[in-house]
This record gives sequence, structure tokens and C-alpha cells, in this order.
Amino acid sequence: MAYDNKRRYVVTGGAGMIGSAIVWALNNRGIDNILIVDRLGKDEKWRNLVPLQYADYMDADEFLKICKTKGDTLGSQIGGVFHMGACSSTTETDCHYLMQNNFAYTRDIAQWAVSRRFRFVYASSAATYGDGSEGMSDQTEALYAYRPLNMYGYSKHLFDCHAIQRGISRGILGLKFFNVFGPNENHKGEMRSVVHKGYHQILETGRLQLFKSHRPDYRDGEQKRDFLYVKDAAEMVLHLAELPLAGGLFNLGSGQAATWLELGQAIFAAMGRPSQIDFVDMPPHLRDKYQYFTQADMTRFQETNYPDALTPLQEAVRDYVQNYLMVDGHLGDEPWDENDAEDYES
Repeated sequence: MAYDNKRRYVVTGGAGMIGSAIVWALNNRGIDNILIVDRLGKDEKWRNLVPLQYADYMDADEFLKICKTKGDTLGSQIGGVFHMGACSSTTETDCHYLMQNNFAYTRDIAQWAVSRRFRFVYASSAATYGDGSEGMSDQTEALYAYRPLNMYGYSKHLFDCHAIQRGISRGILGLKFFNVFGPNENHKGEMRSVVHKGYHQILETGRLQLFKSHRPDYRDGEQKRDFLYVKDAAEMVLHLAELPLAGGLFNLGSGQAATWLELGQAIFAAMGRPSQIDFVDMPPHLRDKYQYFTQADMTRFQETNYPDALTPLQEAVRDYVQNYLMVDGHLGDEPWDENDAEDYES
């Protein structure tokens, strides 16, 4: 799809970190005909919406009701549906809630979107890969070998499998996000990134706590993750959604694993402070569900000829810390350059 302000774009989870970043990226293209779908509770998530431009807001339950009954009332001029709304807590233990909120909700709005030939893009997760022993390939033939380590990962994995079983996977986009961090995650509680948590730890104590390793093949702090800056994630999503032949599952990561030590040192550097890191025991309930190594196989994504270079980890951390955390900023607070829209349209 080519982005066109005459059509409306639906972003579920639009007040969340990745959802609001997609809205921000659309705004940077001059697009504001956007329907935000979310559940705004008592936290501060609403603040992510304040600097953004959009046409309307709808509660997530009301949106689902419309999709399941009279979805045509939303109109036929929909340019695409970006379904980023879900429970993203890897420690959530309410299986019924996760099955309803992550699997069934995605299934029902996907059915609505596909039946009307709307472009449907949804958030899967690298948590679907489990401990990584079966690899981390986004090729669909590998899908059934994966064993997620937590219920969150399984709820995401289940829809990936459902899309293949129903024969709709080639017509929709499932995005397996790796460790996304960046602005607009203030509301996420314990699911905030280590950059966000670490910044505030360092402000308060001058030190950063990281988990010890409980495996002999990894030294403390040398557990590795594939970290992706949320600004890059949003641009990658819009790139894929615009490609009419792109379908199925895509890993979205940097393709390079970094250690927690490297991430921690980048936080201290961004704050202009000496590195002071302590290692603490991982809570017992997390030890059997902890991913020690993630690294996205980006082969499929690279074949789509993405035109931009991803932000290096140190640069991404510096931008996040200095331009957002230090000033309590949100995406969209920065001045919008009208030339961005002109460049895009040209």
C-alpha cells in the first residue's frame, strides 16, 4: 500500500510504545487520518498521544464489537490495519486473559480485515522462539518446532500457527519483534526496557543492577539480546506494509546480538557517568523462562531492500537517554519538519 491521507489507517495499541511510534512515523509522512484503538486505563499511557496527530480514538472493546458485527460502519476507505495492541507482559500468568486478549482478539480482527481485503499487520514476538535451540528463523516451515517459554510467547505463537492453518498468512504480515526499546514506554511498569529502568537506577544510586547468569556457558552480564530502537522498528513496519507482495512472518531486530554489559555501558556513556554495575540473582520464577541469547535472522527482511541503515546501539541509547529520558519527552515532542512530508510525496 502507498500511504495516502485520503484513506484511514487503524493502529490498535496506538497509545503503546510501538503503536504510538507507528503513528509518529505516519505523521512524519504527512499522514494523520488515523484511528487510534486502545484501552486507556489509569496509567500515564495517554501522554504518548498528546504530541501525535490523529483523526479519532476508539476503545479496543468497542472496536472488536464493531469488527465482529457490523464492521462495514468503519468504512471501506481503510488503508491498513496495524494491530499492535496486546498484553506484552512476559510474566503474566492469567492464561485465560492472554488467550482472549492476544490470540482471540487478533484472530477476530484479522478475519474482519482479510474478508475486506484490508492490509493487516500484526505484532508477533521473538518470545515465540523459546530458548532458541530450534533457531530463530521466520521461515514458516520452521514454525511448529518452536516451544515458547512463557504463556505470553505461546499466545503469540498460537496466532502465527492459526494464520498458516487458515491459509491467510501470505496475505498478512506477522512481525516478530525482538527487544524493542525507546521513547513512550514509561507506562509499561516491569516490562520497561533495561535502558529505561537503568537510567532511573543510575540517577538514584549511581549504579546499575543486572541479572547474574545461572548457566555455566554465560558469564554474568554476557547474556545476549538483539536490541532494536523503536524508531527503527516503526520505519521497518511501514516499509514492509507498503510492499504489496510482502506477507507471512518477518523478524524485526537489528540482526546483531549485544551483551547486557554493552547495553549498560552505553547507558552510563549517554549519561556521562562512569560505569558501575552490580550483578544480582535472577528471581527463581524467571530462571526457567529466561532467554539467554536472541539474534534475529534478518535474511527475509534484507531481501525487501530496506533503504535505511539501522541505528547503532550506542547511538540509539544516547538519543533515547539525552533527548527523551532526560527531558521527560515523547515521540512527536520534537518539531515536525514539513520538508519530511514533501520529500516523501516527491
